Amino acid sequence: MSDVALGPWAVTAEFSHEQLVAKMGIELVRCEPGLVIGTMPVDGNRQPVGIMHGGANAVLAETLGSIAAFLHSGPGGRAVGLDLSCTHHRWVASGQVTGVCRPLHEGRTTATYEIVISDGSGRRSCTARLTCAVSVPAHPRRALRTA
Repeated sequence: MSDVALGPWAVTAEFSHEQLVAKMGIELVRCEPGLVIGTMPVDGNRQPVGIMHGGANAVLAETLGSIAAFLHSGPGGRAVGLDLSCTHHRWVASGQVTGVCRPLHEGRTTATYEIVISDGSGRRSCTARLTCAVSVPAHPRRALRTA
């Protein structure tokens, strides 16, 4: 039973109060195949010196990319992160960041996404790449061709 959702994912009610996305303040702005956008505040996600923590960027990137992979896998499909890399271009000290996730490759067993994270002025602060293992259920026409 679920009473909470994160984009297309139903969150088990038992774990709804433990979601990292909520603790980080991540909000989904757009969630559709081929494009997932989310925001995250700098407040509460800082390094000791006061700037956005690089790990917070990684959480935002993996969240958006995983949702994109889940959307790609479709009903009955699965998705799980395999590899994440983040390049931090500039620090962000206030406001919020916005992550825009677009596919680089979406196949039947893997999917790779680029996530561009920008500050409130639209300046790129981080570029991330996430590769997920996906399980896309066979399309009926594909199954007929192999017979």
